[in-house]
Amino acid sequence: MCGRYTVIAPAPTLAKRFNAKEAAAPAPNYNAAPSQALPIITNAAPGQIQLVSWGLVPAWSRDPAGGPKPINARAETLAEKPSFRQLLARRRCLVLADSFYEWQTTERGKVPHRILLKSEEPFAFAGLWDEWVDKASGEVHPTFTIITTEPNELMAKLHNRMPVILPGPDAEHAWLADDLSAAQHQQLLVPYDTALMKEYAITTRVNSPAHNDADVLAAA
Repeated sequence: MCGRYTVIAPAPTLAKRFNAKEAAAPAPNYNAAPSQALPIITNAAPGQIQLVSWGLVPAWSRDPAGGPKPINARAETLAEKPSFRQLLARRRCLVLADSFYEWQTTERGKVPHRILLKSEEPFAFAGLWDEWVDKASGEVHPTFTIITTEPNELMAKLHNRMPVILPGPDAEHAWLADDLSAAQHQQLLVPYDTALMKEYAITTRVNSPAHNDADVLAAA
């Protein structure tokens, strides 16, 4: 499960890290949540950062307002579900981030943790995207979902899933590459190296998406 994350790095920093033109420069997002417009890079436009809504609305959806909008897709079953299988072949994306949150179930209740790279540098989740077209207006609505996989040793203490973090530019380029097979793309969807990650418990301030400031990052 990945239901909340951060994009704190300034737009120019993201543009340099991912070698792509920056999108409009939004304020740092300390509590990125579903339905928000967040920075991604698609295989269709690998040189451009775009702001796209989190929560997948498939192109074939009849009711984008009331239908499901999955924020996550399981790596292990992508090839089994027709909608995700088509997107794995045609519409992959990088979801830009610099940390994410997970809630650990304890005797005291659910305790939020912040997880990030030891380097504290931006990284990319593996994602899928699609476009739904409003037939009445012709308006195009792009959306995305984040792929999850089994947890590494660090994440297993907190949850039974973790988002797929692509291990650097080579893997990111491979994920976006249209000349690789689905099997080759699937091989990239593995847990990130535990030795390169760190985490710490934070306050429950993060529980509300309305709290979107640096105080969310404070240790508990």
